[in-house]
This record gives sequence, C-alpha cells and structure tokens, in this order.
Amino acid sequence: MYDSPNTPDAPAQPAQRTRRDEPRFPDGPKPDPAGSHFERRIRSFQPRRSRVTTAQADALERLWPKWGLDIDGQRNLDLTELFGNDNPVVLEIGFGMGEATAQMAAADPATNILAADVHTPGQGNLLGLADHHGLSNIRVANGDAIILLREMLAPDSLDGLRVYFPDPWPKKRHHKRRLIQEEFLSLAATRLKPGATVHCATDWEPYAEQMLEVLGAHPDFENSQPDGDFAPRPDFRPLTRFEGQGLDKGHVVNDLLFRRVPHDDQR
Repeated sequence: MYDSPNTPDAPAQPAQRTRRDEPRFPDGPKPDPAGSHFERRIRSFQPRRSRVTTAQADALERLWPKWGLDIDGQRNLDLTELFGNDNPVVLEIGFGMGEATAQMAAADPATNILAADVHTPGQGNLLGLADHHGLSNIRVANGDAIILLREMLAPDSLDGLRVYFPDPWPKKRHHKRRLIQEEFLSLAATRLKPGATVHCATDWEPYAEQMLEVLGAHPDFENSQPDGDFAPRPDFRPLTRFEGQGLDKGHVVNDLLFRRVPHDDQR
C-alpha cells in the first residue's frame, strides 16, 4: 500500500516551479522579447509582477497571435499590414489596464492605436476589452517602447504619440529614468509625421513642469497652447478611475499637447 502524500511519513514533494526564462504563455508575450540583442540602458519603466486572472489569461492565449506583438527589434513593422488598413496610427506608451485605451479606440474607430506596455495583466485585460467591444483598431505591443521606436518603426510613420501617467520616478537620483527627456523626444520626432500630436498627462506636478520645459525647448515640437502653458484635458482622453481617485485626494493633473514641427524641406 502506498503512503498518501498527505501523510506525515510521506517525503515532501517539490513544488512545480516555472523556470524564469520560460514564458507563462508559450504563444503569448515573451518575458524579455529583445533579449540581449541590444545594449542595456537605463530603463524608464519597472516591470511589475502581479497575478493574471483567468479572463486575462484566456484573452492572452486566444488573442495574442491575432492582435499582439513582441518588441524584439529584429524586424520592421508594416503598420498597414499590422492593422489591415492605412488609417492613422497613434502610439500609446504605457496603458495600465487598458480601460482608457479601449474607450478612445471605441470613440474613434478610424484611428489605429498601437499600445505598448510590459504589464502582462494589463495586456490581457486590454485584449479582452478589444474582443468584447469588437475593437479591431487596437494592437498590443509587449516590451521596450524605445526599441519599438528606434528599431521597428519607419520614419514619419506615426500620426500621434500618447504618454499618460508615466512613472514619475520622484526621487532625484532616479530622474534620469523619466521617459520624457530630450533624447527620447528627438527619437520620437523622427517617427512622427509633421503635424502629429504628442499628448502627455501626469498627476506628478514636478514631472509635469519638467515635461513642459523639455518639450517647450525642443526644436521639433511646438506647444498647442498660445500661452505656452498646460492644456485643458481634451474630451478624447477619458477620465480614468485611478485619475478620479487622485483628483478626489487633491492631486493636480496636467495635460500637455504639442505638435511635431515640420522641417524646412517639409513645409
């Protein structure tokens, strides 16, 4: 007679553990899609590990092959082929759980949204929302948006850039990790069409001031506001639940709307 594994005399069974380099979803987003192909740089994002719900896992398994892509830096993206049409494409960097992205996609079906993030539950949630609401104008990109811009997107291929509530990296020694800096804007400018809109929003006032200063000083962008200040929240950016909670606590949310300035030979 065999001893039951639950009896005191049974040897302890080692827990089944997933190797760190094994993807949680074999046909879904990879843990580090760019791998070691590119130099390690100061990252502007902090990957978060959190539980993937059953619904999010189902969406990843069903929909990633259809609407997802890994930012591996090894290929050039044909955005017309990716979306199946030649509608304008806006890149959104960091979409959280994807509720606002889905709302914007539903409100403007003639605009394609390429949404990039590294948060697996959010990726699954956005895919599920897109599927539930029939939003065929969303594609979800997994990985480093810098590599996406630098290695995979063609010049003048984007009609807009959205960066909503990026990590503010509040400690002074971490300010170098903030995304909105001169080097990033110079890269983004090469991928944005003349006249394309850069829209940023943050509830961290010191970061908002830095964004305004850096964007205002960059020769490739001009402020949409005649007074050179922050912009009112445009109707197309939904008020998210988390933003509402912050406003209830007295947080100040600032929006910035800038345009890509055409070069002299594009005027």
